[in-house]
Amino acid sequence: MAENLSSCGECPEGRIRDASGRCVMPEVTFASFILSLNTSALYHMGELPHPETNQRVIDRELAKHTIDTLTLLADKTRGNLDPDEAELLTRILYELKIRFVKLS
Repeated sequence: MAENLSSCGECPEGRIRDASGRCVMPEVTFASFILSLNTSALYHMGELPHPETNQRVIDRELAKHTIDTLTLLADKTRGNLDPDEAELLTRILYELKIRFVKLS
């Protein structure tokens, strides 16, 4: 695994500085995973621009696939999430489904 061991300057995009000053990838948590899928769905619904071109692209099929993935996760993890995780997933799914219906 390549790490930026420099203790000065900014970390490369997507990395954060840990307690020892190294640039590392952020910790993977259930919440960060769900938020990542949320960002992906929003991108595919044209809600977020492409980071390099600043263009908004709508791909309903990929948006639906991402929402379906989140729905599967909700079904498979029901009863196994802590209250904050369950609420986050429920709220994100609700918001994405509403946005998707408005998109259609």
